[in-house]
Amino acid sequence: MNVTIEVADWIDTEFEAEVSGGLAAFNAASLGASAQRDLAVSIYAGDELVGGLAGFTAWDWLFVKWLWIRDDARGQGLGARAVDTAEREAIKRGCRAAWLDTLNPEARRLYERCGFVVFGELPDFFAGHTRFFMQKQFDATRC
Repeated sequence: MNVTIEVADWIDTEFEAEVSGGLAAFNAASLGASAQRDLAVSIYAGDELVGGLAGFTAWDWLFVKWLWIRDDARGQGLGARAVDTAEREAIKRGCRAAWLDTLNPEARRLYERCGFVVFGELPDFFAGHTRFFMQKQFDATRC
């Protein structure tokens, strides 16, 4: 097979659809359909967004992609409430566990308070920071 390999610093939507579709088809043939669904938890103070959680559910797991609380809204338990809300929705969707990764030691402590445990790490991931991979079985302690 004669091939050409190219590198780009952007991801074309058609390319992304082709690659993700091909991978999804491969995984579905190997593992069964993922039933992937986005999951978003928004936190408002009045009309202002002060934080949120974004992730998805697939193969009976919740993946937490992002959790952000605006600086002036921190320290009020909103991060834990966002995690708890996402977990409750994931359980409704049939999920049995959750996973995430973080570089932030403060976020790690929040997730540990919510019942997550470290299952892997990449020391010195960037500039001396460790990247922690965490999981939680939903029969564990809630936030």
